[in-house]
Amino acid sequence: MDIPHELFVGFSKSFGLFYLIALSIGITLYAFWPSLKERFDKAAKSILDDEDGPCR
Repeated sequence: MDIPHELFVGFSKSFGLFYLIALSIGITLYAFWPSLKERFDKAAKSILDDEDGPCR
């Protein structure tokens, strides 16, 4: 059985599209998950807390 090139290209483009959509949704859910808010706030503030003076 011979698979036409157009069918293979269409399948791989569709798979890639749905893969990237699912990955984007997963990353967005992770970033906005309520129980991780404290961790992200602590990480954002820790960068500012470490600056005591000018960099040398």
